[in-house]
Amino acid sequence: MLLERIYDHDLAQASYFIGCQSQGVAIVVDPRRDLDVYLELAAKNGMTITAVAETHIHADFLSGTRELAARTGATMYVSDEGGPDWTYGSAFDGAVRMKDKQAITLGNITVEAVHTPGHTPEHLSLLVTDGAQADAPGFMLTGDFVFVGDVGRPDLLDEAAGGIDTRFDGAHDIFTSLRDRFLTLPDYVQVLPAHGAGSACGKALGAIPSSTVGYERAFSWWSHYVTNHDEQGFTDELLNGQPDAHAYFGRMKIQNRQGPEVIGAVKDLVEFTTAEVASALADDSAILLDTRHNSEVHQGTVPRSLNVPGTDKAASYGAWVYNPETENRPLILLAADEAEAAELRDHLVRVGIDRVAGFVTTLDGLNLVKPQLVSPTELDAFERVLLLDVRNKTEFADGHIPGAEQLSGGRLMWSLDELPSEGTIVTYCQSGVRNSVAASALRRDGYNVAELDGSYLGWAAMPGAVPAA
Repeated sequence: MLLERIYDHDLAQASYFIGCQSQGVAIVVDPRRDLDVYLELAAKNGMTITAVAETHIHADFLSGTRELAARTGATMYVSDEGGPDWTYGSAFDGAVRMKDKQAITLGNITVEAVHTPGHTPEHLSLLVTDGAQADAPGFMLTGDFVFVGDVGRPDLLDEAAGGIDTRFDGAHDIFTSLRDRFLTLPDYVQVLPAHGAGSACGKALGAIPSSTVGYERAFSWWSHYVTNHDEQGFTDELLNGQPDAHAYFGRMKIQNRQGPEVIGAVKDLVEFTTAEVASALADDSAILLDTRHNSEVHQGTVPRSLNVPGTDKAASYGAWVYNPETENRPLILLAADEAEAAELRDHLVRVGIDRVAGFVTTLDGLNLVKPQLVSPTELDAFERVLLLDVRNKTEFADGHIPGAEQLSGGRLMWSLDELPSEGTIVTYCQSGVRNSVAASALRRDGYNVAELDGSYLGWAAMPGAVPAA
């Protein structure tokens, strides 16, 4: 058996390629929408992708299940658990809808569905048996059920999908799933989760790629509560201190349930001249994505551009500031060359940002403006209507500038009714990176924004600075 983990550091998301070498067939689980990595793995190993599955209706990225099935002819496998409110839409009418204990056979490999609700009602984990070596499962693809050192948050439906107090039923379901489905497995079963450290799908995810049932039984924070039948203690600890859920999660949840649009073969990106960019910006027919670090942006950027610094977090930050449901203007990417532009585009399509017109390699010759900055020493005397902390609420609780209000960058553009419409807003994050992203989106929307130079760390380094808690 061949088993490969494909990890997206941007979204802290893992998909899996599992192949039977004797029969030359493979399944991909929880794929993203840019497919080259899976197609190249199949070609390299002389395999045909005949199946594609997902563990649940995802919220943090746009699923590539339909995309991969359309490209390869693979059969789709999705959950048929959770009740009518969690049934995949008609775009999946050609899919096999999986019930608990239903199995997929790929040569010598068996993939068995295990209903593990809690993070979402329809959630499936997948037990994998390598029939060439064993007659029992040795691996469990746990999706967003069990992570390394943590479990999936049950409050995401409340925070991002419009649910009301679903977190309590979700916490109960996770507790039950852990007790009755996970901890009944042998200790040697390897745990292969769908997320790692940095994901907003949990609060304490480990950075190690995999674990085992035995390791989680012995060392995870939740094991004591479950083995001692303390469901209330488990629920209290699970729900306490979860990170802010990004607002775009709600869009992902709806699109993934209905069925993401199939992109098909991607086209070569157009390289624009600065004159063409200037013309597009002048008639407001495109938006420039300034991909430089905030220190460079502060030296001058295109008015009303959006700052998404580099490829590493292009999907995450791009989804903060560009909503394809309300924005129909395409993006022009600032990139060193076509290869970097293509990588940026690949990240953006993972969150459903498909309208990329092309790229430009320089801003020379364009009209540039410097964003307004406020130094920490000027902050107290600076006239403002709001001091806005765009970090997560957990960071804010650990210490913030006195008088600040918190609204995380990932929710900001969906919460504009909470902001004053007139006057200057001073914004900050921890170091300035997220702040520049958020401030660029606010400026594009017409707000008067000044960024705190050096952000929270710059302020905290001043003699006499006393954070509020």
